Amino acid sequence: MATPFIILLLSLVLCCTYLSHSSDNLNAGSSLSVETIGDVLISRDGTFSSGFHPIGQNAHCFAIWFNKPSCSDNCTVVWMANRDHPVNGRQSKLSLTKTGKLILTDARHIVVWETATASLSPTYLKLYDSGNLVLHDMEGVTLWQSFDSPTDTLLPLQQFNKDTKLVSYRSQMNYSSGFFILYFDTDNVLCLVHKGPEISSVYWPSPWLLRWEAGRSTYNDSRIAVLDPLGNFSSTDDFTFKSADYGSKIQRRLKLDFDGNIRLYSLSEGGEKWVVSWQAFSKACLVHGRCGPNSLCTYVPNYGKICSCLPGYKMKNHTDWTFGCEPEFDLSCNESEAGFIKLRHSEFYGYDYGLFPNYTIDQCKNLCLKICNCKGFQFRFVKAHLPYGTYCYPKTQLRDGYREPNYSSDFYLKLPKANLSSFNEPVQEYKLECPARVEQLDRTYPKSPENSALKFVLWSACVVGGIEFLIIFLAWCFLIRTHHNSRPAGGCHLAARSFRNFNYAELEKATNGFKKEIGRGAGGIVYKGKLSDDRVAAVKRLILDANQVEAEFLAEVNTIGKLNHMNVIDLWGYCAEGKHKLLVYEYMEHGSLAENLSSKTLDWKRRYEIAVGTARGLAYLHEECLEWVLHCDIKPQNILINSNYQPKVSDFGLSWLLNRGDVKHSKISKIRGTRGYMAPEWVFNMPITSKVDVYSYGIVLLELVTGRSPSMVVHGTKGQEEEEQGTLLVKWVKEQMMIQSPETWMGVIIDPTLDGKYDEDEMLILVSVALKCVENDKDARPTMGQVVQMLLRHGENL
Repeated sequence: MATPFIILLLSLVLCCTYLSHSSDNLNAGSSLSVETIGDVLISRDGTFSSGFHPIGQNAHCFAIWFNKPSCSDNCTVVWMANRDHPVNGRQSKLSLTKTGKLILTDARHIVVWETATASLSPTYLKLYDSGNLVLHDMEGVTLWQSFDSPTDTLLPLQQFNKDTKLVSYRSQMNYSSGFFILYFDTDNVLCLVHKGPEISSVYWPSPWLLRWEAGRSTYNDSRIAVLDPLGNFSSTDDFTFKSADYGSKIQRRLKLDFDGNIRLYSLSEGGEKWVVSWQAFSKACLVHGRCGPNSLCTYVPNYGKICSCLPGYKMKNHTDWTFGCEPEFDLSCNESEAGFIKLRHSEFYGYDYGLFPNYTIDQCKNLCLKICNCKGFQFRFVKAHLPYGTYCYPKTQLRDGYREPNYSSDFYLKLPKANLSSFNEPVQEYKLECPARVEQLDRTYPKSPENSALKFVLWSACVVGGIEFLIIFLAWCFLIRTHHNSRPAGGCHLAARSFRNFNYAELEKATNGFKKEIGRGAGGIVYKGKLSDDRVAAVKRLILDANQVEAEFLAEVNTIGKLNHMNVIDLWGYCAEGKHKLLVYEYMEHGSLAENLSSKTLDWKRRYEIAVGTARGLAYLHEECLEWVLHCDIKPQNILINSNYQPKVSDFGLSWLLNRGDVKHSKISKIRGTRGYMAPEWVFNMPITSKVDVYSYGIVLLELVTGRSPSMVVHGTKGQEEEEQGTLLVKWVKEQMMIQSPETWMGVIIDPTLDGKYDEDEMLILVSVALKCVENDKDARPTMGQVVQMLLRHGENL
């Protein structure tokens, strides 16, 4: 058997050589595939890699990134080819044609990016130690290089000139082109501009200064800037700076961040993290466009920028401050119907109706009242330099406003006089909300038959060889495990790349011999531990019989390893040594929702936020994952609360991964879940869909409102108990709503530990949504995505 085995290995090596690539160059006629792990270019010194980088759900860009700090999905990217046109995670590739052109295709059909190059002689693509990706011909002539088309980052010795520009990301998690641009202006000066959806404005150098006052020179025609490896940046307009760690020979990168600030980052010794060694703005509010129109930016030391709507205005888009705020009032041109409130130490950039020196405050108010489109006025008293006196600046638009305690000017905001007293400072601060859904690209993929016989033969050989090799490998694992059952079995388990594979000894040490128990259930016991990197973790030790442990373990690792959401628990690693099966989670400071309900620590606001966060987590599992996940055991014990009282759905031992097309026609033979929270489908052996989680979530909502557990059982026959246990709480709430008046039923069912402190509109929303979720007919229940939308309506008619 040895000879066929060796032949099989050689065939696999040949296949893998054809299908994957891992060197610093790519030859003409070859390609890099998005599907092949390790199909990347790596610079000779190992500093940089180039290949397909994930930027979202089934979305990839061809990019260049640093290999340190070590990364998997969240790498330090320095260049992207197709940031605004991501490609599919299947069948997409970057090809170097024999005619000398680089072509990036989406799912083999749609060209999303290409180089305008051609060559009669053979070409090759090489990734250099500098981070520059260069297309050469065989004579060494450069046909194209990434250094000539930067995205948001400048590397040492990468020349920045009049034909190049840096464009920021759209947001921290959105890699598409943003609104901030670094470029050489027509007067030969290096500038930063906010190019928003409506207007544009240069904010660096300071727009209040002339070029020479800002230390810039317009007397040059070369327009070149460069960062050297030691940390010195110099530009032909006389702008220069040195990093705080100047002289150190370390990795550096100059980046235009998504917040509009330019920062120089240096890699710390050991390559563990990036540190800021220079930045253009120490005060973030000097950047234009960050908070949008009709808002104020306030800088808080050690925290950063805070955006707030002006009094009488509301946030226009709760997911993006770029859109700013809009008025909640109608203001006519009648002078007698308007008044002013004073915003101390505040200023708005530009859009002056005019400059009116030596005006009193009353004169300035009267002037603004007479100007129909006047939104307010800036009033300053100048005494630091000539000419002394007061200055009035009526404003027709309110943009790039900021507040600074040391600023001597005040702003007077024009508002309706009728309810002027209701507009008081401080202005309301708003928090951004993450979008509940993911936008899909409007892109179709026409099917085309494969026309390459050679590729078919190679793929067939690899598939057949791979199956044979897998059978041999599994047989070998089985023999080894049979004869050496006491040896660690981790090698035969699926190892998730982004997790750490802990050994049993270090988890035993981390938990101090599994002494501090913080929870237990049918599937295992959870202990508190401290890892070697000082992170506090929750270590779950599975305690079922051998067969169940294996199934439970693989279910959790495979499920949670593919999830990434703020309302879903994070899995840090696992252990698989013989009979020991353990999972390592992030530690939740406030325990489970069940513990918090029983200890009376949750006020109404926190309960409503927990309801929304849990719904978002489930909506993500059902509707946004590459594979749909049914949790199958939603209950307060499986909803954990972090230090900020934000919920995280946990315990996926009973979950089930589905193909997207099967979710409405699925069947599970084994009953799963906890009595009291289980949908009728489980009892009556009906098809199981995502609606079983919706039902369980509805019971949790009722428990949040009432503080009552659904686990009560009415005495009677077994069949009656099974029917009653999951419906007692629902029946009781419905009965109270029928026999009590609309003014009193809320006070009857509300959790008495709240002492009557709750929001009636929000309570009506929670109860209404809960009753929709617990409908006996699964088709009458909403999806979790619809639940999120209903919870966020705040008082609309459901």
